[in-house]
Amino acid sequence: MINKEEEQVFTHRKVIVKEIPIHVVEAGSISKPAIFFIHGWPTCWLEFEAVMTVLSKDYHVMAIDLPGIGDSEIPLQSYSKRNIAEYVCDIMDTMNLSDVTLAGCDVGGQVTYAFLKSFPNRISRAVIMNVAIPGVDPWDAVKRNPYIWHFAFHSIPELPEKLIAGNEILYFSYFYDVMAGKDKKMSIAHRKSYAEAYTRPEALKAGFDFYRCFAMDEKDNMESKNDIVSMPILYLRGEDEHVNIETYMKGFRESGLKNIEAKIIENCGHYSADEQPKNVAAAIREFISNTKNNM
Repeated sequence: MINKEEEQVFTHRKVIVKEIPIHVVEAGSISKPAIFFIHGWPTCWLEFEAVMTVLSKDYHVMAIDLPGIGDSEIPLQSYSKRNIAEYVCDIMDTMNLSDVTLAGCDVGGQVTYAFLKSFPNRISRAVIMNVAIPGVDPWDAVKRNPYIWHFAFHSIPELPEKLIAGNEILYFSYFYDVMAGKDKKMSIAHRKSYAEAYTRPEALKAGFDFYRCFAMDEKDNMESKNDIVSMPILYLRGEDEHVNIETYMKGFRESGLKNIEAKIIENCGHYSADEQPKNVAAAIREFISNTKNNM
């Protein structure tokens, strides 16, 4: 938890990209290096609020609501991760950001991967958190895992929206409970805030459209497999996700990420930024410091 003494005042604004207003939340001095956070499903920018609070003393931190989610009301026509990455890049250009660390969790991590392949020279480093990447080993094994049943369900057109509308917090809480660490449960306040970000019909659809574009993402990522990315990358997973981290690292390296390292965040599961914000912030801070020293 963050103490009152550590509370941070955040600035909210809309950045217009291709006529789409995107909700951006900022803190910290704009003269300092930037860290740009992208949330996953089913969360919103608040997933990184506590991490941003810790890091805002030394960095210009910002997070977005992905288009269609939360206060980014207008949805996209395509939720391919490559398309979302284009919007992220345009936000960076509009805000004149430099020396950027891009950090994404879950779907945000998939967007970060697509960004690395599409705009490898736009950022200084990247953090991919708590996610498998379509088309990158062990993606096929992840899809076959019966505990990952929701990938297929969410990909069905229209049906998930019809079944879940009005029951968002009940449905989302299933994932908050089973995917969190064994000793860490998401607060009622956070559950409500995250669910509210998806209560509009367009927002609920946008969340499922992340999944409906997995086949396109897989195709895009396979096509870019041989594109080499040499910038420093950090891959974070929660201890209680119980993944074989070396299998993921092998897949990343075979897909062109040649300068990637991994770290396990203890005592947390899939929602590491929400469950262990101080430890996630410390890992990001250490990663940035080490990569700057080695440049």
